[in-house]
Amino acid sequence: MAYLTTCKKDKTGFICCSLTSIISKCFIFLTFLISLYPLVHSKGSLLVLQEDNWKEMLSGEWMVEFFAPWCPACKALEPVWKEFSGWSDDLGVRVGHVDVTLNPGLSGRFMVTALPTIYHVKDGQFRQYRGSRGKEAFISFVEEKKWTSIDPVSWWHSPQSFIMSIVSYFFKLSMALRSTHNMIVEDYGIPYWGSYIIFALGTILLGAILGLMIVCVIDFAFPPKPVSYTTSAKTDQPDENQEKKEEEEDLIDDSTKENQELRKRNIEKKEEDE
Repeated sequence: MAYLTTCKKDKTGFICCSLTSIISKCFIFLTFLISLYPLVHSKGSLLVLQEDNWKEMLSGEWMVEFFAPWCPACKALEPVWKEFSGWSDDLGVRVGHVDVTLNPGLSGRFMVTALPTIYHVKDGQFRQYRGSRGKEAFISFVEEKKWTSIDPVSWWHSPQSFIMSIVSYFFKLSMALRSTHNMIVEDYGIPYWGSYIIFALGTILLGAILGLMIVCVIDFAFPPKPVSYTTSAKTDQPDENQEKKEEEEDLIDDSTKENQELRKRNIEKKEEDE
C-alpha cells in the first residue's frame, strides 16, 4: 500500500508506521470520496431534445426550454436552467432544452417566435410558461402546480397535430433554402442578387413542373369525354311539319287581315247608301 512507504522496521523486525502519516493519507482519501459524492448521487440532469426524440415529452411531466446559442437572454438563463434541472428528481419533473438552430422543425412545430421560450408539458398537454425566469419561480410553478391555472394550447396549435406537422416541414424547407443561399454566396462567390435570380428561376421551373404534373394527374383521373363530330340526318333536314305550321299561321293571319278589310268596306258602303 502507498502509506507503507513511510514505514520503517524496528530492531525486532516488525514494521512500525508514523501515526501522522496514516491520518494524513486517510484524510486525503476521505476528501476524494466527498468530492465524488455529488457526481455519483446527482439529483437530476438536463436532457437534450431533438427531432428524433422530442416525442418523449408526450408522457409524464416536463419543463422544456427552446434556446439559441446566439441569444443573449438564453445565455443569461442557461446557468439558472441547469441549476433548476438539478431539482428534477425531487420535483418529479423532467427538464430538457432544444437548440432551435439545430432543430428548425421543432421551432416550427412549437411556433417559437421569441427566445427563450419555455413550455410545461403534462401527459401530452402543452402550456407556455410566461412567468419570471428564476430557479425559485420554476420550482414553485411545478411544486405548487401553478400550471393548472393556464389553459393548454388548442388542438390545432398542439405540436402533435397534423397542421403543426406541416408547419414544421415549412420551417425545415426555409432553413434548407437559407443554408443553400449562404453556400452559393460564401462558397461560390456569387453576389446576393445572383442568388436571388437563381432562386427565382428555380421557383418558376418548379412551378411549371408541378403544374404539368397536376394536369397529367387530373387527365388520368378524370379523362375527357370523346366528342363526336357526325351530325344526324334529322338535324340537317328541315322540319316539314314546322314549315307547314308556319304557312298555316301566315294564311290565318292573311285571312284575318282580308276579312277585316272587307268588313270595313261593307260598313263604308252601307253608310254611303244611307
